[in-house]
Amino acid sequence: MKSLFPSRTLALLAAAMLGAPELSATDWTGFRGGRGDGVAEARIPQPLNAQSIAWSVALPGRGLSSPLIIGDRVYVTSSSGPRQDRLHVLCFRLSDGQSVWERQFWATGRTTTHEKISGATPSPTSDGHSIFALFSSNDCVALDLDGNLQWFRGLGRDYPDASNSLGMSSALRIVDGILIAQVECEGDSFVAGLDGKTGVNRWKLDRPRKANWTSPIVYSTADGVSVVALQSAQGVMAIDPATGKTLWTYTDGASTTASTTMQGRRLFVPSQGLTVLEPSATAGEPPKQLWRNAQLRPGTPSPLVLGERVYVLNDGGILSCGDLADGKRLWQLRLKGRFSATPVAAGGRIYCVNEAGSVQVVDPTAPEGAVVGELELADTIIGTPSIAADSLFVRSDNKLWRLGRATTP
Repeated sequence: MKSLFPSRTLALLAAAMLGAPELSATDWTGFRGGRGDGVAEARIPQPLNAQSIAWSVALPGRGLSSPLIIGDRVYVTSSSGPRQDRLHVLCFRLSDGQSVWERQFWATGRTTTHEKISGATPSPTSDGHSIFALFSSNDCVALDLDGNLQWFRGLGRDYPDASNSLGMSSALRIVDGILIAQVECEGDSFVAGLDGKTGVNRWKLDRPRKANWTSPIVYSTADGVSVVALQSAQGVMAIDPATGKTLWTYTDGASTTASTTMQGRRLFVPSQGLTVLEPSATAGEPPKQLWRNAQLRPGTPSPLVLGERVYVLNDGGILSCGDLADGKRLWQLRLKGRFSATPVAAGGRIYCVNEAGSVQVVDPTAPEGAVVGELELADTIIGTPSIAADSLFVRSDNKLWRLGRATTP
């Protein structure tokens, strides 16, 4: 097993960029998938029960990050050691969970976190050629799909006041070759656009000095231009990913835990309950508020939009359904347990995983919503699951599971 020891600044290795297949619509390339909406083009076999476990593998240390699924491989991060200063990126074979490779690094930044989370809380992302992983220590690494190091950046060493006593969790997002790293805290709070090939700053913006665990999202304008939306306690700011230039702002406050989601160009912001914004086609104009409902207030989990409905889940397990047209609350359903993971959806079903490891399958078309399946994994699960290959991928500190049909290698 190879160990890599980074210096204070960017450590570049002379590793050529290897070719990779084009991303498929069924790949899962970041927190809540490639689109960032948590909805997959998949059909997970029903009912969900003990026979649904295609495979499970042990993971080292701890981790809350969502797995990535690209082609025939599954990628996940972890942190280990008494101080969580050993950082892992692991790759498994999709068909049977066999290990393909593992890379380890020493953390260069602060590794202290709240006991509920860990050093491997931020979810990685991929552009189909590289795996980009960020850890709570603000160490950022780029590997090709075969595990060869492309670059390592110790953001915690470059910006030592950018840390959070409870740990960092904002997921990475790659947009047109620019890696968006949202590093927000009470200290040197910032967001940076890193060059995906080298890791150097293309731009860096100061952000509100307040702990923030939300993740950036990307939407497209009417003419197909990508825009990054950043959420904080102050609200939402939209920026040009190539330059960091501010395009518009919404200043009515927002959650620092549940992240904005989207459908098309509508943004569903955890603000004053749930607020729906529609960005203007005119540069510089503030977004239009379509509706707001204080009854649709998410907890830690982020909102989910499926069809003509929006769903929010609070920490205590109440799933609320709202009408997409006007935000009217249509029904509420009590699920079992407490929740931190964001719900995801596939095949018209919603998958909710509670902190005790119970995977609950919700049929949202039932008049008041209904739980139609449940699988007890009997482990603490805080991270959001991923969906690909007609399977649900769930991880705890200790394990990674594939729930669905096994495939032939």
